[in-house]
Amino acid sequence: MVAEASLGSFQDSLAALERLSCDELERLYAGRLCDRTTPGEVRLPSRPETGPVARRLVLAVLGAWELHQHLEVCELLTSELVANAVRHAAGRTIGLQVVRKPGWLRVEVRDSSRALPCMILAEPLPVTERGRGLQVVDDLADRWGADLLPRGKGVWFELKVRERA
Repeated sequence: MVAEASLGSFQDSLAALERLSCDELERLYAGRLCDRTTPGEVRLPSRPETGPVARRLVLAVLGAWELHQHLEVCELLTSELVANAVRHAAGRTIGLQVVRKPGWLRVEVRDSSRALPCMILAEPLPVTERGRGLQVVDDLADRWGADLLPRGKGVWFELKVRERA
């Protein structure tokens, strides 16, 4: 009986998350991601319009942390990771985490699939819209990778950051 009630509240939470607009998601999560003392993951609905929300959340974090020199690259790489999670994982939500450690900035997108990403080297011509996301991540990130998690995987990229004196 307790398990059924727990499952019911979990399903209700998912449904409530999926009903939130993009603006509501940003207002709900922007402050939480900016808090460097307690890095945490925020859950976003796995839908195409989540990409712009995730990008704006990451940009807000970088602005708050005064990492303006990384805005464009992080925006693009976040977009690639979120698009892959939405397109290829079957879950209802994805996780987004931004972490600053000495000398590094890390953005991670988590999903429910345990299938690890694979970079496909596409032919240079003709140019296609899909299939180049991880190549972009590989080209622009200082490091990137994927980790299996107890329930899915996390795909991440890291950029070197200069510590202020």
